[in-house]
Amino acid sequence: MSTVRTSKVVFSEEEEFTCDLENTSKNIEGAQEESTPAPSRGQKRERTKRNLGKSIRRSDGSSGDKQPEWTTMRRIEDSRLDILKKVELPFWRILAHYRGTCLKGLSFDPLVWLTMSIFVGVRVVARLSDDNAPQTASMLSKSDITILGGFLSFFLVFFVNQTNERFLIMYRFSKSCNGRTQDVAGLASVLFPPELGRQIVRHMNAAHIAGYVGLGGPYSKRHFFDHYNKKHNLLTPAEMDSIAHLDMESGSDIMKELVTWCQHDVGIARRAGIIDSHEAKDFHDRILTFRTSMDGIYDYCDQPPHFFYIHFLCLLSAFYLPLFAIDNAYSAGWGDNSDWGIEVLNGVIVLLQSVFVIGLRLLGQKMVDPYGDDPEDLSVISYVEKIIHITEIMLTSRGSHINPLPHKPSTFDAYKSTRS
Repeated sequence: MSTVRTSKVVFSEEEEFTCDLENTSKNIEGAQEESTPAPSRGQKRERTKRNLGKSIRRSDGSSGDKQPEWTTMRRIEDSRLDILKKVELPFWRILAHYRGTCLKGLSFDPLVWLTMSIFVGVRVVARLSDDNAPQTASMLSKSDITILGGFLSFFLVFFVNQTNERFLIMYRFSKSCNGRTQDVAGLASVLFPPELGRQIVRHMNAAHIAGYVGLGGPYSKRHFFDHYNKKHNLLTPAEMDSIAHLDMESGSDIMKELVTWCQHDVGIARRAGIIDSHEAKDFHDRILTFRTSMDGIYDYCDQPPHFFYIHFLCLLSAFYLPLFAIDNAYSAGWGDNSDWGIEVLNGVIVLLQSVFVIGLRLLGQKMVDPYGDDPEDLSVISYVEKIIHITEIMLTSRGSHINPLPHKPSTFDAYKSTRS
Protein backbone atom coordinates (compact mmCIF):
# COMPACT_ATOMS: atom_id res chain seq x y z
CA MET A 1 0.00 0.00 0.00
CA SER A 2 1.41 3.36 -0.98
CA THR A 3 2.21 5.85 1.73
CA VAL A 4 1.85 9.60 1.41
CA ARG A 5 5.03 11.32 2.58
CA THR A 6 5.10 14.91 3.78
CA SER A 7 7.93 17.37 3.90
CA LYS A 8 9.87 17.72 7.08
CA VAL A 9 8.17 20.46 9.04
CA VAL A 10 7.33 21.08 12.66
CA PHE A 11 3.83 19.79 13.34
CA SER A 12 1.51 21.38 15.82
CA GLU A 13 -0.14 19.30 18.53
CA GLU A 14 -3.42 19.19 16.56
CA GLU A 15 -1.67 17.98 13.39
CA GLU A 16 0.20 15.26 15.30
CA PHE A 17 -3.10 13.99 16.68
CA THR A 18 -4.58 13.94 13.16
CA CYS A 19 -1.62 11.90 11.92
CA ASP A 20 -2.09 9.42 14.79
CA LEU A 21 -5.69 8.77 13.82
CA GLU A 22 -4.82 8.41 10.15
CA ASN A 23 -1.93 6.04 10.90
CA THR A 24 -4.19 3.92 13.11
CA SER A 25 -6.73 3.49 10.32
CA LYS A 26 -3.93 2.66 7.88
CA ASN A 27 -2.53 0.03 10.24
CA ILE A 28 -5.95 -1.63 10.47
CA GLU A 29 -6.30 -1.61 6.69
CA GLY A 30 -2.78 -2.95 6.26
CA ALA A 31 -3.41 -5.79 8.68
CA GLN A 32 -6.48 -6.73 6.68
CA GLU A 33 -4.57 -6.75 3.38
CA GLU A 34 -1.62 -8.76 4.74
CA SER A 35 -3.78 -11.42 6.40
CA THR A 36 -4.73 -14.75 4.91
CA PRO A 37 -7.29 -14.66 2.10
CA ALA A 38 -10.82 -14.16 3.34
CA PRO A 39 -13.37 -16.91 2.80
CA SER A 40 -15.77 -16.14 0.01
CA ARG A 41 -19.33 -15.09 0.70
CA GLY A 42 -20.56 -18.36 -0.74
CA GLN A 43 -18.42 -20.34 1.71
CA LYS A 44 -19.66 -18.28 4.67
CA ARG A 45 -23.26 -18.62 3.52
CA GLU A 46 -22.92 -22.37 3.09
CA ARG A 47 -21.37 -22.76 6.56
CA THR A 48 -24.13 -20.67 8.11
CA LYS A 49 -26.78 -22.85 6.48
CA ARG A 50 -25.13 -25.99 7.84
CA ASN A 51 -24.98 -24.56 11.36
CA LEU A 52 -28.57 -23.30 11.29
CA GLY A 53 -29.95 -26.65 10.18
CA LYS A 54 -27.83 -28.75 12.52
CA SER A 55 -29.05 -30.13 15.82
CA ILE A 56 -26.95 -31.27 18.77
CA ARG A 57 -27.45 -34.02 21.33
CA ARG A 58 -26.97 -32.94 24.93
CA SER A 59 -25.52 -35.01 27.76
CA ASP A 60 -28.99 -35.64 29.20
CA GLY A 61 -30.24 -37.17 25.93
CA SER A 62 -32.30 -34.19 24.77
CA SER A 63 -31.60 -32.36 21.51
CA GLY A 64 -31.52 -28.74 20.34
CA ASP A 65 -30.37 -26.44 17.56
CA LYS A 66 -26.64 -25.80 17.24
CA GLN A 67 -27.28 -22.10 16.62
CA PRO A 68 -30.77 -21.26 17.92
CA GLU A 69 -32.55 -18.13 16.81
CA TRP A 70 -32.71 -15.06 19.02
CA THR A 71 -36.25 -15.75 20.26
CA THR A 72 -35.18 -19.24 21.35
CA MET A 73 -32.10 -17.91 23.11
CA ARG A 74 -34.17 -15.25 24.86
CA ARG A 75 -36.60 -17.90 26.09
CA ILE A 76 -33.75 -20.07 27.39
CA GLU A 77 -32.25 -17.06 29.18
CA ASP A 78 -35.55 -16.23 30.85
CA SER A 79 -35.79 -19.84 31.98
CA ARG A 80 -32.28 -19.66 33.45
CA LEU A 81 -33.07 -16.54 35.42
CA ASP A 82 -36.26 -18.15 36.68
CA ILE A 83 -34.36 -21.26 37.81
CA LEU A 84 -31.83 -19.13 39.70
CA LYS A 85 -34.67 -17.74 41.81
CA LYS A 86 -35.91 -21.21 42.77
CA VAL A 87 -32.91 -22.31 44.81
CA GLU A 88 -34.33 -20.68 47.96
CA LEU A 89 -37.80 -22.20 47.62
CA PRO A 90 -39.15 -24.53 50.32
CA PHE A 91 -38.42 -28.24 50.11
CA TRP A 92 -41.82 -29.32 48.81
CA ARG A 93 -41.91 -26.61 46.09
CA ILE A 94 -38.46 -27.59 44.81
CA LEU A 95 -39.58 -31.21 44.43
CA ALA A 96 -42.59 -30.09 42.39
CA HIS A 97 -40.44 -28.72 39.54
CA TYR A 98 -39.29 -30.61 36.45
CA ARG A 99 -37.34 -28.14 34.29
CA GLY A 100 -33.80 -27.56 35.45
CA THR A 101 -33.77 -30.73 37.57
CA CYS A 102 -32.24 -34.19 37.21
CA LEU A 103 -35.61 -35.72 36.28
CA LYS A 104 -35.34 -34.80 32.61
CA GLY A 105 -31.89 -36.32 32.24
CA LEU A 106 -32.85 -39.45 34.13
CA SER A 107 -35.96 -39.99 32.01
CA PHE A 108 -33.85 -39.91 28.82
CA ASP A 109 -30.98 -42.07 30.13
CA PRO A 110 -31.22 -45.68 28.83
CA LEU A 111 -29.24 -47.10 31.77
CA VAL A 112 -32.05 -46.20 34.18
CA TRP A 113 -34.59 -48.09 32.11
CA LEU A 114 -32.22 -51.04 31.60
CA THR A 115 -31.54 -51.32 35.33
CA MET A 116 -35.20 -51.18 36.33
CA SER A 117 -36.16 -53.58 33.50
CA ILE A 118 -33.65 -56.14 34.79
CA PHE A 119 -35.06 -55.86 38.32
CA VAL A 120 -38.68 -56.18 37.14
CA GLY A 121 -37.79 -59.04 34.78
CA VAL A 122 -36.12 -61.07 37.53
CA ARG A 123 -39.05 -60.47 39.88
CA VAL A 124 -41.57 -61.57 37.25
CA VAL A 125 -39.64 -64.81 36.75
CA ALA A 126 -39.45 -65.26 40.52
CA ARG A 127 -43.22 -64.83 40.87
CA LEU A 128 -44.06 -67.25 38.07
CA SER A 129 -41.63 -69.94 39.26
CA ASP A 130 -42.72 -72.62 41.69
CA ASP A 131 -39.21 -73.97 42.19
CA ASN A 132 -36.72 -72.93 44.81
CA ALA A 133 -34.31 -70.11 44.20
CA PRO A 134 -31.69 -70.95 41.56
CA GLN A 135 -28.10 -71.56 42.51
CA THR A 136 -27.20 -68.14 41.11
CA ALA A 137 -29.09 -66.46 43.93
CA SER A 138 -27.06 -68.26 46.59
CA MET A 139 -23.85 -67.36 44.77
CA LEU A 140 -24.80 -63.69 44.63
CA SER A 141 -25.56 -63.70 48.35
CA LYS A 142 -21.94 -64.64 49.02
CA SER A 143 -20.56 -61.77 46.90
CA ASP A 144 -20.11 -58.19 48.10
CA ILE A 145 -21.18 -55.79 45.37
CA THR A 146 -21.13 -52.87 47.79
CA ILE A 147 -17.34 -52.63 47.38
CA LEU A 148 -17.76 -51.75 43.72
CA GLY A 149 -20.48 -49.27 44.66
CA GLY A 150 -18.17 -47.58 47.15
CA PHE A 151 -15.39 -47.12 44.61
CA LEU A 152 -17.84 -45.83 42.00
CA SER A 153 -19.31 -43.32 44.46
CA PHE A 154 -15.83 -41.99 45.23
CA PHE A 155 -14.97 -41.48 41.56
CA LEU A 156 -18.33 -39.85 40.85
CA VAL A 157 -18.02 -37.36 43.71
CA PHE A 158 -14.48 -36.54 42.63
CA PHE A 159 -15.71 -35.94 39.06
CA VAL A 160 -18.49 -33.63 40.22
CA ASN A 161 -16.10 -31.65 42.43
CA GLN A 162 -13.72 -31.21 39.50
CA THR A 163 -16.40 -29.99 37.09
CA ASN A 164 -17.96 -27.73 39.73
CA GLU A 165 -14.58 -26.07 40.27
CA ARG A 166 -14.29 -25.55 36.49
CA PHE A 167 -17.78 -24.09 36.39
CA LEU A 168 -17.06 -21.56 39.14
CA ILE A 169 -13.72 -20.54 37.63
CA MET A 170 -15.32 -19.92 34.24
CA TYR A 171 -18.09 -17.96 35.96
CA ARG A 172 -15.46 -15.76 37.59
CA PHE A 173 -13.79 -15.25 34.21
CA SER A 174 -17.10 -14.07 32.75
CA LYS A 175 -17.71 -11.67 35.62
CA SER A 176 -14.13 -10.43 35.33
CA CYS A 177 -14.81 -9.53 31.69
CA ASN A 178 -17.82 -7.53 32.84
CA GLY A 179 -15.82 -5.83 35.56
CA ARG A 180 -12.94 -4.81 33.34
CA THR A 181 -15.30 -3.45 30.69
CA GLN A 182 -16.98 -1.44 33.41
CA ASP A 183 -13.58 -0.15 34.60
CA VAL A 184 -12.63 1.03 31.12
CA ALA A 185 -16.01 2.73 30.66
CA GLY A 186 -15.69 4.51 34.00
CA LEU A 187 -12.20 5.78 33.25
CA ALA A 188 -13.09 6.76 29.68
CA SER A 189 -16.17 8.71 30.75
CA VAL A 190 -14.01 10.84 33.06
CA LEU A 191 -10.72 11.15 31.18
CA PHE A 192 -11.61 10.87 27.49
CA PRO A 193 -13.51 13.31 25.29
CA PRO A 194 -17.09 12.07 24.75
CA GLU A 195 -16.50 10.88 21.19
CA LEU A 196 -13.34 8.92 21.96
CA GLY A 197 -14.82 7.58 25.19
CA ARG A 198 -17.86 6.23 23.39
CA GLN A 199 -15.61 4.71 20.75
CA ILE A 200 -13.50 2.69 23.17
CA VAL A 201 -16.59 1.51 25.06
CA ARG A 202 -18.17 0.40 21.78
CA HIS A 203 -15.07 -1.61 20.98
CA MET A 204 -14.95 -3.17 24.46
CA ASN A 205 -18.60 -4.25 24.32
CA ALA A 206 -18.13 -5.60 20.81
CA ALA A 207 -15.06 -7.58 21.94
CA HIS A 208 -17.05 -8.94 24.88
CA ILE A 209 -19.84 -10.27 22.67
CA ALA A 210 -17.47 -11.51 19.95
CA GLY A 211 -15.60 -13.49 22.58
CA TYR A 212 -18.68 -15.59 23.37
CA VAL A 213 -19.47 -16.03 19.68
CA GLY A 214 -15.97 -17.41 19.06
CA LEU A 215 -16.57 -20.27 21.49
CA GLY A 216 -18.53 -22.01 18.74
CA GLY A 217 -21.57 -22.69 20.92
CA PRO A 218 -25.15 -21.48 20.58
CA TYR A 219 -24.11 -17.82 20.48
CA SER A 220 -23.79 -17.18 16.74
CA LYS A 221 -22.81 -14.08 14.83
CA ARG A 222 -26.12 -13.94 13.00
CA HIS A 223 -28.47 -14.34 15.97
CA PHE A 224 -26.33 -12.99 18.81
CA PHE A 225 -23.67 -10.50 17.74
CA ASP A 226 -25.67 -8.95 14.91
CA HIS A 227 -28.66 -8.53 17.22
CA TYR A 228 -26.71 -6.40 19.71
CA ASN A 229 -24.70 -4.66 17.01
CA LYS A 230 -27.90 -3.52 15.31
CA LYS A 231 -29.55 -2.53 18.58
CA HIS A 232 -26.63 -0.62 20.15
CA ASN A 233 -24.49 0.35 17.10
CA LEU A 234 -21.38 -1.27 18.52
CA LEU A 235 -19.44 -1.33 15.24
CA THR A 236 -19.90 0.88 12.21
CA PRO A 237 -20.28 -0.65 8.73
CA ALA A 238 -16.71 0.39 7.93
CA GLU A 239 -15.44 -1.32 11.08
CA MET A 240 -17.40 -4.46 10.24
CA ASP A 241 -15.81 -4.49 6.80
CA SER A 242 -12.35 -4.21 8.32
CA ILE A 243 -12.84 -7.47 10.26
CA ALA A 244 -14.81 -9.30 7.57
CA HIS A 245 -11.72 -11.34 6.67
CA LEU A 246 -11.83 -13.00 10.10
CA ASP A 247 -14.28 -15.72 11.14
CA MET A 248 -16.06 -14.69 14.31
CA GLU A 249 -17.49 -18.14 15.05
CA SER A 250 -14.26 -20.12 15.01
CA GLY A 251 -11.98 -18.75 17.68
CA SER A 252 -10.91 -15.60 19.46
CA ASP A 253 -9.47 -13.78 16.43
CA ILE A 254 -12.03 -10.98 16.25
CA MET A 255 -12.16 -10.61 20.01
CA LYS A 256 -8.41 -10.02 20.14
CA GLU A 257 -8.56 -7.73 17.13
CA LEU A 258 -11.15 -5.56 18.87
CA VAL A 259 -9.13 -5.58 22.09
CA THR A 260 -6.19 -4.27 20.07
CA TRP A 261 -8.45 -1.53 18.75
CA CYS A 262 -9.15 -0.52 22.35
CA GLN A 263 -5.41 -0.29 22.98
CA HIS A 264 -5.07 1.84 19.86
CA ASP A 265 -7.75 4.15 21.27
CA VAL A 266 -5.73 4.52 24.46
CA GLY A 267 -2.59 5.16 22.42
CA ILE A 268 -4.35 7.91 20.50
CA ALA A 269 -5.39 9.61 23.72
CA ARG A 270 -1.90 9.31 25.17
CA ARG A 271 -0.13 10.76 22.13
CA ALA A 272 -2.67 13.58 22.00
CA GLY A 273 -1.91 14.52 25.59
CA ILE A 274 -5.41 13.71 26.83
CA ILE A 275 -4.05 11.28 29.43
CA ASP A 276 -0.60 10.81 30.94
CA SER A 277 1.50 7.65 30.98
CA HIS A 278 0.16 6.44 34.33
CA GLU A 279 -3.45 6.79 33.21
CA ALA A 280 -2.61 5.04 29.95
CA LYS A 281 -1.07 2.18 31.92
CA ASP A 282 -4.28 1.87 33.97
CA PHE A 283 -6.27 1.58 30.78
CA HIS A 284 -3.92 -0.98 29.25
CA ASP A 285 -3.86 -3.07 32.45
CA ARG A 286 -7.65 -3.33 32.50
CA ILE A 287 -7.92 -4.03 28.78
CA LEU A 288 -5.28 -6.76 28.98
CA THR A 289 -6.94 -8.24 32.07
CA PHE A 290 -10.16 -8.42 30.07
CA ARG A 291 -8.33 -10.27 27.31
CA THR A 292 -6.71 -12.61 29.84
CA SER A 293 -10.08 -13.47 31.37
CA MET A 294 -11.59 -14.19 27.98
CA ASP A 295 -8.55 -16.28 27.06
CA GLY A 296 -9.09 -18.23 30.28
CA ILE A 297 -12.59 -19.13 29.13
CA TYR A 298 -11.18 -20.38 25.84
CA ASP A 299 -8.47 -22.37 27.63
CA TYR A 300 -10.97 -24.22 29.80
CA CYS A 301 -13.31 -24.86 26.87
CA ASP A 302 -10.43 -26.21 24.79
CA GLN A 303 -9.46 -28.72 27.50
CA PRO A 304 -12.49 -30.43 29.11
CA PRO A 305 -12.09 -33.28 31.62
CA HIS A 306 -10.38 -36.33 30.15
CA PHE A 307 -12.65 -38.48 28.03
CA PHE A 308 -10.83 -41.50 29.48
CA TYR A 309 -12.15 -40.60 32.95
CA ILE A 310 -15.73 -40.04 31.79
CA HIS A 311 -15.68 -43.29 29.81
CA PHE A 312 -14.34 -45.06 32.89
CA LEU A 313 -17.28 -43.79 34.95
CA CYS A 314 -19.80 -44.82 32.30
CA LEU A 315 -18.24 -48.28 32.03
CA LEU A 316 -18.33 -48.83 35.79
CA SER A 317 -21.94 -47.63 35.93
CA ALA A 318 -22.96 -49.91 33.06
CA PHE A 319 -21.64 -52.96 34.96
CA TYR A 320 -22.52 -51.95 38.50
CA LEU A 321 -26.18 -50.94 38.20
CA PRO A 322 -27.39 -54.13 36.41
CA LEU A 323 -25.51 -56.27 38.94
CA PHE A 324 -27.01 -54.22 41.77
CA ALA A 325 -30.49 -54.74 40.29
CA ILE A 326 -29.99 -58.52 39.97
CA ASP A 327 -28.64 -58.79 43.51
CA ASN A 328 -31.61 -56.94 45.00
CA ALA A 329 -34.09 -58.82 42.82
CA TYR A 330 -32.83 -62.22 44.02
CA SER A 331 -32.72 -61.09 47.65
CA ALA A 332 -36.46 -60.29 47.58
CA GLY A 333 -37.35 -64.00 47.65
CA TRP A 334 -38.27 -66.66 45.13
CA GLY A 335 -41.52 -68.45 44.32
CA ASP A 336 -43.70 -68.92 47.36
CA ASN A 337 -41.12 -67.18 49.53
CA SER A 338 -41.63 -63.86 47.74
CA ASP A 339 -42.94 -60.90 49.66
CA TRP A 340 -44.57 -57.86 48.09
CA GLY A 341 -43.25 -55.48 50.69
CA ILE A 342 -39.64 -56.58 50.19
CA GLU A 343 -40.08 -56.40 46.43
CA VAL A 344 -41.33 -52.83 46.53
CA LEU A 345 -38.64 -51.79 49.01
CA ASN A 346 -35.84 -53.35 46.96
CA GLY A 347 -37.26 -51.78 43.79
CA VAL A 348 -37.17 -48.34 45.40
CA ILE A 349 -33.59 -48.98 46.53
CA VAL A 350 -32.55 -49.93 43.00
CA LEU A 351 -34.26 -46.82 41.61
CA LEU A 352 -32.59 -44.52 44.16
CA GLN A 353 -29.19 -46.07 43.47
CA SER A 354 -29.71 -45.46 39.76
CA VAL A 355 -30.67 -41.85 40.48
CA PHE A 356 -27.56 -41.41 42.60
CA VAL A 357 -25.07 -42.93 40.15
CA ILE A 358 -26.53 -41.56 36.91
CA GLY A 359 -27.56 -38.25 38.46
CA LEU A 360 -24.03 -37.47 39.65
CA ARG A 361 -22.58 -38.35 36.27
CA LEU A 362 -25.12 -36.12 34.47
CA LEU A 363 -24.49 -33.31 36.95
CA GLY A 364 -20.78 -33.40 36.22
CA GLN A 365 -21.32 -33.48 32.46
CA LYS A 366 -23.74 -30.55 32.68
CA MET A 367 -21.08 -28.37 34.32
CA VAL A 368 -18.31 -29.20 31.84
CA ASP A 369 -19.43 -26.52 29.35
CA PRO A 370 -21.23 -23.57 31.02
CA TYR A 371 -21.68 -21.77 27.68
CA GLY A 372 -24.21 -24.07 26.05
CA ASP A 373 -27.97 -23.84 25.74
CA ASP A 374 -28.91 -25.84 28.83
CA PRO A 375 -31.11 -24.08 31.40
CA GLU A 376 -28.35 -24.69 33.97
CA ASP A 377 -25.62 -22.90 31.99
CA LEU A 378 -24.31 -19.41 32.68
CA SER A 379 -26.57 -16.46 31.86
CA VAL A 380 -24.41 -14.96 29.12
CA ILE A 381 -27.20 -12.82 27.67
CA SER A 382 -27.79 -11.23 31.06
CA TYR A 383 -24.07 -10.52 31.46
CA VAL A 384 -23.92 -8.82 28.06
CA GLU A 385 -27.08 -6.77 28.47
CA LYS A 386 -26.16 -5.70 31.98
CA ILE A 387 -22.72 -4.42 31.05
CA ILE A 388 -24.06 -2.58 27.99
CA HIS A 389 -26.63 -0.90 30.23
CA ILE A 390 -24.04 0.02 32.87
CA THR A 391 -21.53 1.42 30.37
CA GLU A 392 -24.26 3.53 28.80
CA ILE A 393 -25.04 5.00 32.22
CA MET A 394 -21.37 5.78 32.77
CA LEU A 395 -20.97 7.46 29.39
CA THR A 396 -23.99 9.69 29.90
CA SER A 397 -23.07 10.61 33.49
CA ARG A 398 -21.72 14.12 33.95
CA GLY A 399 -21.19 14.11 37.71
CA SER A 400 -23.03 16.04 40.37
CA HIS A 401 -22.41 19.43 38.65
CA ILE A 402 -21.40 20.96 41.97
CA ASN A 403 -18.89 23.76 41.32
CA PRO A 404 -18.18 22.61 37.77
CA LEU A 405 -14.89 23.70 36.27
CA PRO A 406 -14.90 25.65 33.01
CA HIS A 407 -14.50 23.50 29.93
CA LYS A 408 -10.99 23.51 28.52
CA PRO A 409 -10.78 22.72 24.81
CA SER A 410 -8.76 19.56 24.30
CA THR A 411 -6.65 18.37 21.45
CA PHE A 412 -9.53 16.15 20.44
CA ASP A 413 -11.81 19.20 20.16
CA ALA A 414 -9.22 20.89 17.97
CA TYR A 415 -8.99 17.81 15.82
CA LYS A 416 -12.76 17.70 15.31
CA SER A 417 -12.85 21.38 14.39
CA THR A 418 -10.22 20.83 11.71
CA ARG A 419 -12.18 17.90 10.26
CA SER A 420 -15.54 19.73 10.16
